[in-house]
Amino acid sequence: MAFNFHPTRDWVVLPIREQKEKSGILLAGGAERSLRSNILEVVAAGPSCENIKKGDTVMVHPTTEGLVIEVDGENYVMVNEFQICGKFY
Repeated sequence: MAFNFHPTRDWVVLPIREQKEKSGILLAGGAERSLRSNILEVVAAGPSCENIKKGDTVMVHPTTEGLVIEVDGENYVMVNEFQICGKFY
């Protein structure tokens, strides 16, 4: 399925992942502005991104906050490229 959203400038779109705590409680990622997993695949990247592109696997600090958006019924978080710590090759 095509991703029906393209960010502008240096915005990067990342999926929100749910994380199950050791206690077995499921934390809903959509209810939080911060990321639960810090290694994610980039869903979309704006035209001004210099080092990040769609499909890259990147690392962000787990407490990074961003703009939560809903596209085609799924929740994603948008961060600026400078909030990404690095990417894997």
